[in-house]
Order: sequence, then structure tokens, then C-alpha cells
Amino acid sequence: MEAYFDNCATTRCYPEVVQIVTKTMVEDYGNPSAMHLKGVEGENYVKNSAKILAGILKVTEKEILFTSGGTESNNLALIGGAIANKRAGNHIITTAVEHAAVSEPVHRLEEMGFEVTILPVDHRGVVSVEALQDALRQDTILVSVMYVNNEIGSVMPIETIAKTVHEKAPKALFHVDAIQGFGKYAIYPKRQGIDLLSVSAHKIHGPKGVGFLYINANAKVQPQILGGGQQAGMRSGTDNVPGIAGLGVAAKKMYDHLEENVAKMYALKAHMAKGLSELQDVVINGMGIEEGAPQILSVSFLGIRSEVLLHTLEDRGIYISAGSACSSHKRKASSTLTAIGMEPAQIECTVRISFSEENTMEEVDYCLQILREVLPILRRYARR
Repeated sequence: MEAYFDNCATTRCYPEVVQIVTKTMVEDYGNPSAMHLKGVEGENYVKNSAKILAGILKVTEKEILFTSGGTESNNLALIGGAIANKRAGNHIITTAVEHAAVSEPVHRLEEMGFEVTILPVDHRGVVSVEALQDALRQDTILVSVMYVNNEIGSVMPIETIAKTVHEKAPKALFHVDAIQGFGKYAIYPKRQGIDLLSVSAHKIHGPKGVGFLYINANAKVQPQILGGGQQAGMRSGTDNVPGIAGLGVAAKKMYDHLEENVAKMYALKAHMAKGLSELQDVVINGMGIEEGAPQILSVSFLGIRSEVLLHTLEDRGIYISAGSACSSHKRKASSTLTAIGMEPAQIECTVRISFSEENTMEEVDYCLQILREVLPILRRYARR
């Protein structure tokens, strides 16, 4: 049996996504900027996906900007947002548990002369709103907080944060990295006070290499990719029609079945957590099972290095992650696990199990069965 539990790293494309991607590559392959019929066909796919996404978020189609994925969306929101609003202030706030696609652009902005405040989190990985209130200033121009933490599944109090930001620092843009939240939560940026929102397609059964950034019509963001002036000059370059079309199809399917998908993921997560809790020296990290995101389970198998467990399970057709897929090849301790106060020895033993609605209870049971078999053996070797 194969059991894929690394859905936070990427998901398998829906068959409908594969179909429309193929169609836009071999049939409706025109450049959407071209004025002839083939170009119009391509442009219609882009417009249709913008309409789908705008409908899901309850925003206007003009506020949807297609990108190459979550990393570009985050970079554009942060660097483009900070530079465009520099006259209003020089202060940026983010948290200690952000993905590298946020923390690295923030570091670059700090090198450019912006002042940065990093907010702490509690043992569950949730940001301190009190610390945010204390940090906000009149010259704060940008606040960036993720919707769902990609490693431990903590869910941030986004609406409370947004209200606090807009009340105390009215000039500030509020950016949300929703790459692990979109497709799992109903998100309405205007209602929730979100000015900029980043999304990636391949986390929701769409293609890799495409995503979007919601930009509130009143928000100022400086373009970072210049050229032919596509997308109203906000992001030059030929539109990735196959990717954009696939993103639209994936998003529609996710949100057409949102409640049942989320319920299934929570059920899978709860079943896995119950089985894990019966094993010796196993610790589940982060928020409670029902409090945290439906698709993420962070687990420490004490005394066993995460890479050893990962490859042991891989040999038996079970796929998990030793951390964020984007940083798993780097020999650096997880900033998220460090920020929640985890000791280095436990960090080395922590893995991420992440679900999609395509997983089954049989796969969970198979994983638990294999863990019961291999953990005593691995611990015996670890003690030698």
C-alpha cells in the first residue's frame, strides 16, 4: 500500500486540473496578449479563473494578480508593499514562525534600511496579540502574519490581528500568507481586514508554478517584474494560461466541497492522533486537534531522528516530511519549533504528517501499523 501524507509539501493534481492544463497546452494554446482568436481563447481562461477566485474571496476580479506561486506572491506583497509605502513609514512587523518566503524578504527589507519587529508566539505557535499591540507604531507600514503555520498547523487569530493593526496603525498594510489556509478555510479578505493575501495552487490539487496575490484596490504595491505590462502593469510576462486555468479549476472544486473536505481531514487527523497517542514516547505538538488546521499534524518521536523515521517509512510506501519541504535540505533547526520553545533534541525527532481529502482511514491504519512495528526497532538501534 502507498500512503502519501506530505500534502503540505504538495498535493496530487485533480484529474479535472490535468485535463484543462493539457487542453490549454495542445488546443487553446494562444498567447492571451495576442489580438487574434487564439489569443482571446487564452485570455478567456485567465478571466474565468480570476472570476472563480474573486467569487470565492468575495472580492473584485481586478484585485486578483496571478503569480508563479506562493513565494513570488509573498515577495511581491512584502517588498512591493514596503517600497510603495516608504514615505508613510519605515517599520515592518512579522512573526517568529513565518515561512522562509516571508522571513527572507523581510530580512532583505531590513538590509535595505527598514526597521523590523519579530513577534513571539506561545507554545502552541500562536502569535501574541498583546505583543503586536505594543509593537505597532504610527510609522508601521506593513504587518505580515501567516494564516496557518506550515509546520505545526497553528491557526492565527487573523481577524483580531487585522482589527488591531488597522486601529493602531491605520497606514499599515496587513499581509496574510494563506498558502496553507486557502482551501481549508472560508476566507473573505474585505470582511476580515486583509489587504494582501498570498495563495499557491499546488497546495490545493492545482499545478505547480502558479498562484495569486489578492491586492486590495486601495493598497499600494510597487511592481517587481517589469516588461510588457501584463496584468495592468503589476506583473509583466506572458500569463501562464495552463497554470492559471488549472488553479481556477482546483480552487472551484476545493470550495464546492469545502465542508466535507475539511470534515474528512479532521477525521483522518483525529484517528491518526488517537493511534499515535497510544504509542510510547510520542508527542503531538501545537494546538489541539480540533483547534489547529485540519490537514497538519506535528509529531515528535522521541529518541528517533526524523530523517531516519522518514526513510524507514518511505521504504514501506509511506511518505511524510521531516519539516517544511522548502527547507528540509538545509541543516538548520526549524525556526518554528525553536520559537515554540522546543528543545534541540526534540526538534531533531519531529516530523510533519499532512493530509488531503484524498487520504483514507485505511492509509492511516496502515501507517499506524507500520509505526508499531518499526519504532521499537529504531529505538533499539538509537540506544546503541
